[in-house]
Parts: sequence; C-alpha cells; structure tokens
Amino acid sequence: MKFVTIRDRTFSSVLPLPVKSPLLIALALTTCTVGSVADRPNILLLFADDQRNHTLGVAGHPIVQTPHIDELANEGVRFENAFVTTSTCWVSRASLFTGTNERRHLYRVAPGPLNPELCETSYFTVLKSAGYRTGHIGKEHVTLADESAAQMFDVRRPLFRRPFFKAQPDGSMRHTTQILGDWGIEFLREQPDDQPFCLTVSFNATHAEDGDKRPGIGHFPWPKVMDGRYDDQEMPQPHLNDPAIYESQPDFLKNSINRERFFWRWDTPEKYQTNMRAYFRMLSGIDHVLGRLIEELEAQGLADNTVIIYTADNGYYLGDRGFAGKWTHYEESLRIPMIVYDPRLPASQRGKVRSEMTLNSDLASTMIEFAGETIPAAHTGRSLVPLTQGQTPVDWRTDFLCEFIAIPKTIPRWEGVRDEKFTYARYFVDGPDAPPFEFLHDLVNDPDQLVNLAAQPASERSAATRDALRNLRDRCDALVAQSGPPMRDIPPPPPRKPAVKKPAKA
Repeated sequence: MKFVTIRDRTFSSVLPLPVKSPLLIALALTTCTVGSVADRPNILLLFADDQRNHTLGVAGHPIVQTPHIDELANEGVRFENAFVTTSTCWVSRASLFTGTNERRHLYRVAPGPLNPELCETSYFTVLKSAGYRTGHIGKEHVTLADESAAQMFDVRRPLFRRPFFKAQPDGSMRHTTQILGDWGIEFLREQPDDQPFCLTVSFNATHAEDGDKRPGIGHFPWPKVMDGRYDDQEMPQPHLNDPAIYESQPDFLKNSINRERFFWRWDTPEKYQTNMRAYFRMLSGIDHVLGRLIEELEAQGLADNTVIIYTADNGYYLGDRGFAGKWTHYEESLRIPMIVYDPRLPASQRGKVRSEMTLNSDLASTMIEFAGETIPAAHTGRSLVPLTQGQTPVDWRTDFLCEFIAIPKTIPRWEGVRDEKFTYARYFVDGPDAPPFEFLHDLVNDPDQLVNLAAQPASERSAATRDALRNLRDRCDALVAQSGPPMRDIPPPPPRKPAVKKPAKA
C-alpha cells in the first residue's frame, strides 16, 4: 500500500526510541489468549471532531486535501451513509466507548461517570481481557470511574484543547494534533512483538476554540505544518446559503446556540473565508498525522496486520442554513465520514463504497468482531465486518433512532427516526408532556430538507404524507421503547459546576 507522505516541516517526526517495558511484555505473555498475533489484527481508530461526511477529497470535496484518508478509502471500504445517533461531542464518545446509543447510556443525564456496567462491555475492556494492549490518547470528554478506566486501558493519555498549542519542555509550542501523532508513534514503538494492540487517537481538531473568537488561528488554530495551505484558494459558499432557509426555521432553532455560533464564525464574507481556510488546515493536519502513523506502522512491520478506521464524532453545519455547530436532526448534523481499511482484504473487496446505513455505535462491535471476540448483548450497534468483506446481510437496518437528550443551552430535547426515505423528528420545546414540534422531510423528493411536511395543515396533507407521519410516529415510539425510557421519564441533567475563576493578579 503506497501512501503520500507529508513531512512535518516544523518539528522533527523522528522520536527517540523508548525501551520496551519489561512489565508490559510480561503482562502480555500472561494475559494473551490462545492464538498467534497474526490471527488477530491490530486496530487503529482515528476519531476526528466536528467533521461532516463531505469534507474529504475522496468524497468529492473541491478544496480540502486529505490524501492519506483518501487512500484509506481507495484501499478499503467507505460507508457513504454513516451517521451519529446523537450529534454532539460527549454523547458520541460515550456511544463509541459503550457501543450503545444515548437513550441506553444516558451519559451526563444520569449523574456520575459513564455507566460502569456498560464500561465492562466496552470494546476497550473486551479487547484488553482478550490480551490486546489497549490505548486511548487525546480528547475523552467522558468521565470514567477509576475502576472502569483500569478495566479499559493499558495506556491512557488525555489531551484537551484550551489551548490547542501546548508548551513543550524545550520552550516550544506544539499543536495538540501533532502531539497526538507523537504519542501514537511512542505507543507503536513500545508495542510488544507478541501482542496485538487497539489504539484510539481522539483528536480535538477540527473543533473551534470557542473561547477565542478571533478569525483563523484564534478560532480554528491549525498546526504550524499547515501554514500557508489554502491561502490562494477561494472557499466555496455553503450549499444552503439562502437567508430564506434560515428564516423558515421555527423560533427555537432560529434563536439556538447554532445561530449564536454562526456569528462567531461565518457571518461576514471575510470571516467566512478566513475561518474556512483555518478549518481545512486543521483537517489536513489530522491527515498529516495519519501519514506519520502509517509510516511508523510500516517501519515497525505492523502495517500488513493493522486495521485502520477513520470517522468523526458528529457532523457540522459550516454555515449551511445560517447555522454553526450540530445538535439537530438535519443531515448536515447527523452525517459523518466512516472508512474501514483492512490490509488483509483481497483486492476484489478494496476500494468499495457501501450504501448501507451505518452508525457510530457500530464501531465498538466492529472492533470486537475483528478481534474474534463475542459482541456483548448490551451493544445497540452492529458489526460492520460483514459489510467490509462484501457480504450483504438481509436483515441490515433501514432506519435508526436519532435523538438529543442532554440539553446544552438552547437546543431542546428531541427524538426521531431517520430511514431511507424520510427524516422524522419531534422537539419537546415546552417539556415532555406538551405536544412536540414535529418535522417530517421527504428525503427522496426534498434531499435538502427544505420543506417540513409536518407543518402543513392536516387538511392539506397528502395521503402519502399522512401515512408517513403516522408510521414514523409509531416507529419512533417503538425504537424508544427498545432503547430506554420515554422522554417524560428522563430527568433533567444535574446542574454543571460553575467554573472556578482564578483571582486576578495584583
């Protein structure tokens, strides 16, 4: 497999070779299950932040440069209909860890850390128990009990933005994206020869630095290796750029955090151009780190037996509909990139684009099946392994429950169903006991979701619309009942502790 290598022009990508830990080697020898390392692939998962499905070269984007991610797709399997079940950072990470949707894990709604019972069936715990060396580096955004973390991780190195540039021992400043590349290389160099690994690299990019609203390097800080990238290119306008689209929204969305943050990022032509270039530099910075990790896999002789998965935690508006952020039922919010590269696949199964509906909660089950272990019954997701191998399961999903329960600021709770022809959502604007505000979009005839069929007067609805609305209301009820309590029985999340302000210096 030949990848384009982009060298880090600012910092050396060569790290000192650490001594392998005798304790790790001894632990691997005592905990590994029967079977050679070659029978069980290594797994490397790269998890981007705030990246919509179309922002890849391989997905046809005219500007963004992602050669390494594109090559993963060209040599692997790309899922063109991949979604998150809840579009926000912490819920998506909790769903990734546990293989469940928000209605099941209720992280940040139920008080305390991520459900310890679900942590016991996380892909980290299952693979660690099976002899894998497990690691998570980067953005967690999920609180774990100490016992859960000990069950899940051999290596755990949290890293959060604020700021994106971190001071180094030599006094230099290093971007978190490149730090994760450094740490990933260290992890690979410390890997025992007789043990498989599962490493998740969770990026803070391409999340904006919300506390710094200066356009460009303030709001979307990029790694220095990307300086100058896209400087001479005009950024295309959002597809859904007509102000009338924003004006058509109900007040609770027009006045939401998505509109507030629009004015942080996209509200003037100059700010839009500057921030889009910066955003794409952050994304190309992730691609650069992938190239560094692939190079290290090859150097360590691990590339031929390492499955690489690339995805993101949620979609992103990028100015569409007059919005920023995510959090809602629209396609821009729910759709994500998803690529699975398995070097052991025959040539006939590579470079495929699958159209089946796939979810972020599927990835835990996928990694467990790659390792040859039993998928826990607690998982609401399904393994993608059969799809990567060219199979077409007859019972594959044709819809899924999408929802948002944790209520950050001005987005009300909502739940809905996205199937192959319609998106249905009901927002509990005035609480769970009041009639919800409903959306119904015909994805076949209105793929941009510009018409809310549920807002039509009942007397003017077509028979097809009436049937779809009735069926999807019932289907939403059924999916909710399968996953957890109804909205009225879910308590409000506990109040978050106010930030402690440091006293001003005299």
